[in-house]
Amino acid sequence: MKGPQRLHNSIIASNIVASIEPVATSEDVRENHLIERREEFLDLDFVGSTLPPWGNVVVQQGGSDVEVKSGNQPLAVSGKMAFGSEIRVQFLEEANEEILSRRVLMLSRSNKVRSALELYESMKCSGLQPNVHACNSLLSCLIRNGLLDYALRVFEFMRTNEITTGHSYSLILKAVEHAQGFDSALDMFVGFGGYSRQKKDFDVIVYNTMISVCGRVNNWIETEKLWRSMKEDGLIGTRVTYSLLVCIFARCSQNELALDAYNEMIQNGLEPGDDVTQAVIGSCTREGKWDLALNLFENMLNGRLKPNLISCNALINSLGKAGEVKLAFKVHSIIKILGHTPDVYTWNGLLTALYKANQHADALQLFESIKTEQSSELNVHLYNTALMACQKLGLWEKSLQLLWQMETSELPVSTSSYNIVIHACEIARKPKIALQVYEHMVHRKCTPDTLTYLSLIRGCIWGSLWAEVEEILGVAPDVSLYNAVIQGMCLRGKFESAKKLYTRMRESGLKPDGKTRALMLQNLQRKI
Repeated sequence: MKGPQRLHNSIIASNIVASIEPVATSEDVRENHLIERREEFLDLDFVGSTLPPWGNVVVQQGGSDVEVKSGNQPLAVSGKMAFGSEIRVQFLEEANEEILSRRVLMLSRSNKVRSALELYESMKCSGLQPNVHACNSLLSCLIRNGLLDYALRVFEFMRTNEITTGHSYSLILKAVEHAQGFDSALDMFVGFGGYSRQKKDFDVIVYNTMISVCGRVNNWIETEKLWRSMKEDGLIGTRVTYSLLVCIFARCSQNELALDAYNEMIQNGLEPGDDVTQAVIGSCTREGKWDLALNLFENMLNGRLKPNLISCNALINSLGKAGEVKLAFKVHSIIKILGHTPDVYTWNGLLTALYKANQHADALQLFESIKTEQSSELNVHLYNTALMACQKLGLWEKSLQLLWQMETSELPVSTSSYNIVIHACEIARKPKIALQVYEHMVHRKCTPDTLTYLSLIRGCIWGSLWAEVEEILGVAPDVSLYNAVIQGMCLRGKFESAKKLYTRMRESGLKPDGKTRALMLQNLQRKI
């Protein structure tokens, strides 16, 4: 008899779990009954049992022969166990399910994983059912010890007996995500009935878990689907739910969704935390809703919360773009009160605010104070803003001075920086200085672009430096440059030169723009 013999080998009489002394006369009867039940349960032993497929789950345990796979095949584990030997099924003299469940619970909490699993299996073989608390605790213990294959078996037992809770689903989904990644966890969730309209025993905890899983890979599309599915199931999100939604959407630059989640959170009477408020401030500033961002910022201060420097900088930047310079500087003063040290983003926001408000002299003054007090904070963006302010004020000498300072400070001077200075010289009618800057730029192996040549050509035309104009055209025969030169010649009365250049342009296959054609046509009519 192979069944009873194998059973006999697996039962260890010395490890009997008991709390009451059995009646001697009934022991044989109970043992025979137990053996019959075990033959039913252990026709194939615990190690060889199978589970239904759950998507594409693959679980492997290093150092053992344990492997769980699923595609269209049921989950299965090979005969060699992660413990190094087979799980022992024990003879139970105690038959009270609550008492035994409590023991499974305590063993699991004590991290005695083998003892807890053996007692759990022994209960099943005896026709006893561990309660939901015991099973959840065992699940947690198995997952904590990296035994996902066993955890999957326990979980399937719970599903079969309809004793799963949101905590059960949450534990198993997080474990699968940790072991096999986001896709496996999502496949399992869908296999459990996620996104379907059928009745399922999911609660908010399950949805929070999956939203968190999606957030770890910044998958805002699945996050939104989970949010909609949760509402379709008639569930109301918790503070954790909306905190996750807002932060994920904000992090993925889905600002409208972040604001929608925040508004729903407020409508449900939930108080947003520090992280949520700061994420929403960031979303508001990116959407140009500076008034809402400022309101949230003030609410944080009134609630004795401390906005971080990132939120303060985002608000300053948004206020600056909206032309609210005074409010931007008010937030700057609050930064100091909060104990933050203004950084390069703070100064860039303030400088940009002054420049956009046409307060160019104030922008230069602020730049000089930054250079004096916190020169380490200076970067290319701050220098470029100061250079543009010089350009607007016609301070070409000051722009040259700042350009040399950039070079000596070993900052990477870009083409745009040189272009700003060349344009400042053009506005100041200093074409020869502009040409010197251009030559210096080329000497430093900084590549000029079309804007560089256009600014030089305009300056040379107004300075009547025609030889230099021809030289620039020879270096960069671009259609926009030809248009600029022809138009400049016509405006300066050099119609013959313009006509020759126009003919050369057409012969080169370059197509003049509408203004150039109109000027040439007007010139021909004059001659007639």
